[in-house]
Amino acid sequence: MNRVALVTGGARGIGLGIAGRLAAEGCDLAVCGVRPPAAAEAAVSGLRATGSDVMYVQADVSSGEDRKRLLSEIRSRFGRLNVLVNNAGVAPEVRADILEASEDSYDRVMGTNLKGPYFLTQAVANWMIAQRREDAGFAGCIVNISSMSATVASPNRGEYCLSKAGLGMATKLWAVRLGEFGIPVYEVCPGVIMTDMTAGVREKYDRLIAGGLTVQQRWGYPEDVGKAVAMLVRGDLPYSTGQSIMVDGGLTLQRL
Repeated sequence: MNRVALVTGGARGIGLGIAGRLAAEGCDLAVCGVRPPAAAEAAVSGLRATGSDVMYVQADVSSGEDRKRLLSEIRSRFGRLNVLVNNAGVAPEVRADILEASEDSYDRVMGTNLKGPYFLTQAVANWMIAQRREDAGFAGCIVNISSMSATVASPNRGEYCLSKAGLGMATKLWAVRLGEFGIPVYEVCPGVIMTDMTAGVREKYDRLIAGGLTVQQRWGYPEDVGKAVAMLVRGDLPYSTGQSIMVDGGLTLQRL
């Protein structure tokens, strides 16, 4: 029986890269996003081409009702859930200096990037605990997709940096709490990844990467993040719960 993985924001960008790798590894998938199903159909069809059973649910992780409905639909379709990848995230609609940033932008970013994953993890963790109590062989895993922005300060998008720093602490909290149940929790921190979210700053980062911003002088790709998540989901780091994996081409290495 295939393991079932939920990848939030899994029909585009980094999330699609993750979903693609997990499908290739034999996972059945639930992916969610805020776009209507028709807009995600091409991505979902591509995932199904791997042979995996894939469902798409239109859901906003910042909404408690949507989170509840999302898990209900997964339970109805698959009856189980082995993997949660908290990937869905938003950037500020307007990059504003922290001296001028608005509360509305702060609330929007925090709702999707931090509150949503926190309470989705709470619900999924309780479901995983119940599954483990019913089946001692149950294997669960939770992965939070954070960012180098958890530790690298960008004063023109402070709410984003704070949300990712909070997700790092959430990873540690859930790792500690779920340790007794054998459910590891990890954080993956992408660097500069080529997605639609970074399309508007592509020229800027082309120059920076060429100038030595990263040790490995190329953009990161969604597949790079997907491979890191697949490693964790496979159980290749079984004694490392609570740890953060940097996928940034060496950008955050201290250099002279």
